[in-house]
Amino acid sequence: MNKSALKLAIIPLLMFGFGFALVPLYDVFCDITGLNGKTGRVEASEINADLVDRSRTIEVRFLANTNTGLPWSFEPLVKKMQVHPGQVYEAVYRVRSASDNKTMGQAVPSVSPGLAAQHFNKTECFCFTQQELEGRETRDMPIQFIVDTDISADIEQITLSYTFFSVDQG
Repeated sequence: MNKSALKLAIIPLLMFGFGFALVPLYDVFCDITGLNGKTGRVEASEINADLVDRSRTIEVRFLANTNTGLPWSFEPLVKKMQVHPGQVYEAVYRVRSASDNKTMGQAVPSVSPGLAAQHFNKTECFCFTQQELEGRETRDMPIQFIVDTDISADIEQITLSYTFFSVDQG
């Protein structure tokens, strides 16, 4: 009887421990695989223009996706660019509403490889706020970004991907 009670008491404790450990395990998994790499945000006033590393270039690729349920088309105007770490750059994405009604969406960024995400910072981005489009509206949305100079020399390419999700207003 005591062995059964002990086992029944241990099982919930193990389940709680596993659930508690899931978040750090997920973060490690994302760092290893490059999934769900979150970008940073910096103020333009924090950037030191004297720290640009002109001896090095990194290719930044731009991707765009729209989740089902949001009647928008979404694409980068430039698919890739060569950047110097420490210099501020601007890229533009274009979004078009295929709906006759007002719709709202939120862009979620992801950077890969995951190790580059902590060195990829934005000063301005449409992803900071929800975007509302009138019926059939087209809009160009710029982002300003900088790659830190202390990024690993092994990283020669970074992919910035956005997915727009529908924001339910009701």
